[in-house]
Amino acid sequence: MREFSLPALYEVPAGGNLADIVRRNAARHPDVAVLGRKVDGVWREVTATAFLAEVTAVAKGLLASGVGPGDRVGLMSRTRYEWTLADFAIWMAGAVTVPVYETSSEEQVRWILGDSGAVACLVESGEHARSVEAVREGLPALKQVWRLDEDAIGALGTAGAGVPDSALDERAAAVSADDPATIVYTSGTTGRPKGCVLTHRNFFAECGNVVERLKPLFRTGECSVLLFLPVAHVFGRLVEVAALMAPIKLGHAPDVKHLTEELSAFRPTMVLGVPRVFEKVYNGARAQARAGGKGRVFDRAADTAIAYSRAQDAPQGPSLGLRLRHKLFDKLVYAKLRAVLGGRGEYAISGGAPLGERLGHFFRGIGFTVLEGYGLTESCAATAFNPWDRQKIGTVGQPLPGSVVRIADDGEVLLHGEHLFTRYWNNEAATAEALTDGWFHTGDLGTLDADGYLAITGRKKEIIVTAGGKNVAPAVIEDRIRGNALVAECMVVGDGRPFVGALLTLDEEFLAHWAKDHGRPEATVAALREDPALLAALQEAVDEGNLAVSKAESVRKFRVLDTQFTEESGHLTPSLKLKRSVVTKDFAEEIEALYRK
Repeated sequence: MREFSLPALYEVPAGGNLADIVRRNAARHPDVAVLGRKVDGVWREVTATAFLAEVTAVAKGLLASGVGPGDRVGLMSRTRYEWTLADFAIWMAGAVTVPVYETSSEEQVRWILGDSGAVACLVESGEHARSVEAVREGLPALKQVWRLDEDAIGALGTAGAGVPDSALDERAAAVSADDPATIVYTSGTTGRPKGCVLTHRNFFAECGNVVERLKPLFRTGECSVLLFLPVAHVFGRLVEVAALMAPIKLGHAPDVKHLTEELSAFRPTMVLGVPRVFEKVYNGARAQARAGGKGRVFDRAADTAIAYSRAQDAPQGPSLGLRLRHKLFDKLVYAKLRAVLGGRGEYAISGGAPLGERLGHFFRGIGFTVLEGYGLTESCAATAFNPWDRQKIGTVGQPLPGSVVRIADDGEVLLHGEHLFTRYWNNEAATAEALTDGWFHTGDLGTLDADGYLAITGRKKEIIVTAGGKNVAPAVIEDRIRGNALVAECMVVGDGRPFVGALLTLDEEFLAHWAKDHGRPEATVAALREDPALLAALQEAVDEGNLAVSKAESVRKFRVLDTQFTEESGHLTPSLKLKRSVVTKDFAEEIEALYRK
């Protein structure tokens, strides 16, 4: 199939903007808890009425501080309650939010705030304030900087105390659905980040149709979601806006190091994350089972869960013996795993990278279905996702209702719909290259099956052409290899080379478990990278990955790096995508070593 679409399930309000969501919730669900806020270590509920009052107070403060209609306001913070509060206040004030990753370098801060022409910026901490201050001479438009940890919210509320409701109403009413709501700067795997202009219409079309298509996951008064993704990333914004549109209770977790404890305390009915989160849950549970002498039990339980899930897609369904084994392991293993994820959830949504078929079946098999989706900053997050009632593991699902997915002659995925960005800020050339006759060229390669389910097979710019002329899409095999507990990251190489190779980094947490199990006194990568037993285990991971591709595309040799690919090292984007050109440059000698005879 070359093209597939679904009818819209939600109609964008003709004259509305995102600030209307907060007012509507207070009118329709005044006493419903729409947010959870952690105060002195305890989760407190925030009703729709209380949230409207806070948003209104901050919005008035922005007006009193000189923020005008259409002005850009930077927001640099970890994922926390005040992020969402400030976001909606900026919209109510008729302004435009410009997210800045809290891990951004000074140069990135200068570029984003300077290119957007931000007139003000809310930062979380002194560290963030120093980053802004260090480049402030290059930001002539920037007039105000407020710190959340110095009660910026309270200060803005005080500043706006004298602003009449009519002034705020007039400002909010002047903003239409087609006005910019935010400028989200792409992570930038190459070159400077581009500012994607996303309108209020984009978010309404996106989030309204997501909520309608996944209605059982968004039941007001019953469902909840804990947001631990960066809200500076468009996937985090999808969670924020969709939760409040439904509305369901939204909580924020700023530190993923304590995610397990936060999930247990908040007990969400739905989790949204990237594949690495779900890989960590699986690998952590497996390592813990092995440490307790129950590794074989866990492995049998995992195999049973995967087999049970796969059997659900077969006409005859699971056999009696499989159902009995599944019931036994549900008591011994699966219930404990669901408890790690909060204990109340049945569904998760995964995006940002491919999840992997085996992991998808594992989670569905334990009673926690992970619905995989696909999207980009330019598509306001999800442009395709698996429906809750007709999941196809191994695909990223069907198009967002009201949108179209088309596969071009060269295999590129093209998109059309109300959720698509309008332009790149200050970059007409890039806009013209990406948008042609209303169709957005994603740069991703994919296929559509007979039911309109999309599978992503790679990126056009990342295609490797070997010396023998074989075209290789690295994503497929990288995702399979990375699914092994020992592997943190995998980057396939081989452009212009006689065969395909790979650079591997190791998961330090799981490496420690492996070293203990194999009687190795030192658990560092430096000490073990040439260990025969470890290399044999990694070869198994590579062999498993090779099963997904032809012989000509398979990895023949690999090298273990004594380092990690991180955002801080410059090898990953804030959304955890590989910066291939940087890795290729920094590890040129390691790549050369793969091809020495």
